[in-house]
Amino acid sequence: MTLAIVLAAGTSATGLTTASGEPLADRLATQLRRAGATEVRFAATLDELAALADTADGPLLVSGTDLVAHTAVLRHLATSPVGPTVALVLTDPPVPGRTAVREERGQIVDAGPLDALDGDATGVFGGALRVGVDDLPTLAAAARAAAVGARPVAVPLGPAGDVSPLPAAEGAGHAGPGSAVDRLVAGLAALGTLIFAQRVRLLVAHRVEDSAGLVAAEAAVTAVDEDRAELRLSVKEKDDFFSTYFVSTWSPYVVRLAARMRLTPTGVTVISVLFALAAAVLFGVGGRPALVGGAVLLYLGFVLDCVDGQLARYTRHFSAWGGWLDTMADRAKEYLVYAGLGFGVSHAGLGNGWALAIAAMTLQTVRHMTDTWYGVLHDEAARRPRAAGGASGGIGDRLNAASTRVQADTGSLSYWLKRTVVFPIGERWALVALTVALFNPLVSLIAVLVWGALAFAYTGALRTLRARWMRVPVLDTVDATLHRDDGPLARRMPVVRPMGPLTLAVLAALGPAVLLVAALVGDAPDGLRWAVPVALLVLLAGGLGAGAAHNGPLDWLVPAALRAAEYLFAIAVGVVGGAPGWLIFGYVFVLTVHHYDLTARLEKRQTAPPLHAATLGWDGRSALLALAAIAGVLSIGMATLGAYLLVVFVASAVLAWFVRPARSARASAAPVGAGGVAPR
Repeated sequence: MTLAIVLAAGTSATGLTTASGEPLADRLATQLRRAGATEVRFAATLDELAALADTADGPLLVSGTDLVAHTAVLRHLATSPVGPTVALVLTDPPVPGRTAVREERGQIVDAGPLDALDGDATGVFGGALRVGVDDLPTLAAAARAAAVGARPVAVPLGPAGDVSPLPAAEGAGHAGPGSAVDRLVAGLAALGTLIFAQRVRLLVAHRVEDSAGLVAAEAAVTAVDEDRAELRLSVKEKDDFFSTYFVSTWSPYVVRLAARMRLTPTGVTVISVLFALAAAVLFGVGGRPALVGGAVLLYLGFVLDCVDGQLARYTRHFSAWGGWLDTMADRAKEYLVYAGLGFGVSHAGLGNGWALAIAAMTLQTVRHMTDTWYGVLHDEAARRPRAAGGASGGIGDRLNAASTRVQADTGSLSYWLKRTVVFPIGERWALVALTVALFNPLVSLIAVLVWGALAFAYTGALRTLRARWMRVPVLDTVDATLHRDDGPLARRMPVVRPMGPLTLAVLAALGPAVLLVAALVGDAPDGLRWAVPVALLVLLAGGLGAGAAHNGPLDWLVPAALRAAEYLFAIAVGVVGGAPGWLIFGYVFVLTVHHYDLTARLEKRQTAPPLHAATLGWDGRSALLALAAIAGVLSIGMATLGAYLLVVFVASAVLAWFVRPARSARASAAPVGAGGVAPR
């Protein structure tokens, strides 16, 4: 249930009448219902709004009475998937009394009067916001503080950094003049609430002060075709070069067709997986017609990969399940293609294709782990700009300023170079399709590895410098044990604090790396079986940092380092134990699926998978592989452990996305008997 509140306090637009003779506030109420609100209430004061927030049991939509906008603007606000609490942000010129905002990476990190932002304002509050259930107590506190003219402050409680919203003492600060909804969002930001920005693009939204402004705003709304604008809005505003010029120029037509056929985003995702699977099969078959056909199918599969997200944005059908499935499907498709290329190389006698495929998959996964955690780091830095500031004028400061300038110069050569050099998914798929169609799978895999390695070196170096400048201990803000993927051995190890968790994680990867190199260059890999226990002991050194504080400026790299350590150990043990390349690839593929599940849940702010403890941790899995190698049954052990992990992953997904939600739905729908319990 979504409750919408039209807040009339403190604005001169309350009595304005639209061209149809309807009061503007009444039209807003009608639009809020069309946008998805199940109930609309009017609040004359902030105290009334606070009382409604106290009793609300679902998301709350709040709007002032001075907003003139397309209904789609409010629908996008109500259905935005970026976060639970979202505020409308406009690029209109600032007006005295209105709240200005400063954004970083889509988050509102500061809000208040224009002069209070010291010239750093990036937009103005649009007069409407959606507040998530968990933020409703903070909303009520901010409303009560704003009602008496006080600016609320956050009082830290305990080591976890929780906050208690309390009005500031008299004279400690004031919200200043302005409408009630402006003071409300400024107070909410002052309490440290994570507020995401909903920008208005192609559609129209304006806040009006008088009849002349209302007439002009209504004319602007009428001049825009709402459905056509929504179709164009389904395309990402800032995408990569290949997606922008070779996909998004015509994919909206596919989106409209899919919507008319009543396809769901999930259905399109499944179709795109089938296209990628067919391309992988053709790459493995070989022969020029098959390779060209596979390249065409790969391109079409990528188009559909873009269409599923565009269809979700066009129809406003978002779900945590759909987002999770899209993330998992993207990686599964890419690695299936690598498998097809690897088989094709070996089948054609061009070399050890499976080794190249394993290397490409491992490199890309470790890259993605660093991408994910750097994004989390950057978001945390945006929420705590003072902690991220560092010394002004340092190299991190200059890099940050240069990056901001390039990102703002949309469409320039430097802008596209920056977006392309990092080797995003569109460019990866385009490179694979072109090289395999023009040459062969061997050239394709080598090209992916070379560009991927260069991109990893480039992004790794720059991000390391910027992270040292930001100095944000991001792993201290999450369950580090979960995202390290520690098992029973690592959790019980003593803590070696002086070396730090990152140093220990890197050290853990060195042993398996040395063993792998020795196995690859030696004439008899099986003779290195004695070295497996030694490599395992070095690997387990990474567990000595499990209990240490992960508060170093570079500790966000720990999960990626541990992923690299486990993958290298599995590959090295597989080579020493004589396991076939396809089996090693399959086992590492299952590991990557498990780890992408963790990062997808991190990005979607989900809890741990239901059966996470059954995955044994990187340490437990590696110990079992080592035992199998020492016993001379590595292939059997690797196949058994891989199959077990795959079953656990599927069962965990079914529990998380189907069984548990169904149980919760039945529990909430059950009638309540005497004493507040459901009758049996």
